[in-house]
Amino acid sequence: MNAPVLVLKDSLKRESGSKVHHANIQASKAVADIIRTTLGPRSMLKMLLDAGGGIVVTNDGNAILRELDLAHPAAKSMIELSRTQDEEVGDGTTSVIVLAGEMLHVAEAFIDKNYHPTVICRAYNKALEDAIAVLDKIAMSIDVNDRATLLGLVKSCIGTKFTSQFGDLIADLAIDATSTVGVDLGQGLREVDIKKYIKVEKVPGGQLEDSKVLKGVMFNKDVVAPGKMRRKIVNPRIILLDCPLEYKKGENQTNAELVKEEDWAVLLKMEEEYIESMCMQILKFKPDLVITEKGLSDLACHYLSKAGVSAIRRLRKTDNNRIAKACGAVIVNRPDELQESDVGIGAGLFEVKKIGDEFFSFIIDCKDPKACTVLLRGASKDLLNEVERNLQDAMSVARNILKNPKLVPGGGATELTVSSTLKQKSSAIEGIEKWPYEAAAIAFEAIPRTLAQNCGVNVIRTMTALQGKIWDAYNVKAQTFKTAIEAACMLLRIDDIVSGIKKKQAPGAGKAPSKPQIETEADADSEQILPD
Repeated sequence: MNAPVLVLKDSLKRESGSKVHHANIQASKAVADIIRTTLGPRSMLKMLLDAGGGIVVTNDGNAILRELDLAHPAAKSMIELSRTQDEEVGDGTTSVIVLAGEMLHVAEAFIDKNYHPTVICRAYNKALEDAIAVLDKIAMSIDVNDRATLLGLVKSCIGTKFTSQFGDLIADLAIDATSTVGVDLGQGLREVDIKKYIKVEKVPGGQLEDSKVLKGVMFNKDVVAPGKMRRKIVNPRIILLDCPLEYKKGENQTNAELVKEEDWAVLLKMEEEYIESMCMQILKFKPDLVITEKGLSDLACHYLSKAGVSAIRRLRKTDNNRIAKACGAVIVNRPDELQESDVGIGAGLFEVKKIGDEFFSFIIDCKDPKACTVLLRGASKDLLNEVERNLQDAMSVARNILKNPKLVPGGGATELTVSSTLKQKSSAIEGIEKWPYEAAAIAFEAIPRTLAQNCGVNVIRTMTALQGKIWDAYNVKAQTFKTAIEAACMLLRIDDIVSGIKKKQAPGAGKAPSKPQIETEADADSEQILPD
């Protein structure tokens, strides 16, 4: 009689061996094929339905992949690549996916010939080192103070985007914004924090040409008492707080026992005196504008408006930080700790304007702002969202150049140069690593080939005649090569996929726990038996 064998079912699914390699490669190629047509200046747009039911129209690789919900782990890993590229350098999000997909595609032939994935990865890593060496060799340094060169470079990098039809507009906005917030760290290094100190404010209406970079900040707030407080102040003295200008409330429920009728009046008087003393500590420094992140009571509003001071309450922390950077103020936690040096005197004008149906406060004409707001105008929200995505990419490119002022030829010329150099070097490599190394060299041709296909030109003729007429940022290219090859190596080295996710029961199915199934050895031949 055959001995019974215990087989675990449903709770743990497992695939292994070359089947996994093929599945991973197919999933990665599928992701690359989704966004392949969005690479280049004549690329197609994708229309996506997002989770909230809204529509997104874009050709930005990262924006497209962000909306996809894919089940295969290798496909999810590819989507992460695009996000990493976007966070690190802000450009090349489509190129990195196309290149990684091609690297895995050319590796498939070696998996079929029983090459060990480690051998292929070693060859790929060697190819990556040599590719970065080629980049260093052909890179050209530029002067970051030459605006015309910067403009040409940013334009070439966003030439593949939807807003390329608006000429220099987006490139100008990006260069102005990043130049404003750049901080010199010494030794020729510059730090440009575009996430913290550049705010993009989208206001529907008007024309795209009305968009501009403000020498200061704007935010969607009005003064607390519009009738009593000034809405326009020239050369304002600004105090920034992150404490409430109202009576302190108890942490939880507070009980007060009043014995005499007069005690109620005493209690109210104490509250009033507390608020009055806070306001007097602020008014001692003769401010024109007080901004707090927390609440501001009616009584405090009365004292401030009586002194001719405008006030804004419940401002976001991020906006408050930008105002501090723009006008030179210091955010204070308690009014009794205020000093003259905490007062911001760098702003030239405070003004509240009505745009459309809403009021916006402007703190502009700052002397040396280290934060700014980009005001975008346009016909619709969809247009503004796409312009904002393109502007973020343009600012990332400008930041990359300011941080590392080196250029390499664009338009696929760099990839062709790397490819031909690696092909020549492959003849000197000995052993079985020679063939995967040569395949990696051929994979680099995927970028110029895809660009030519998307432009609708003769692919072979164009690739042979391709020369560096466009320039790309060095940082973007180097990051694209590193991310694509390292990701391809990681996916190639996966030989097992184990899923611990239980299958969902159909509605109305019985909730009794499933018993382990006993099978004989004859029945278990085709099952994957887990070791003890």
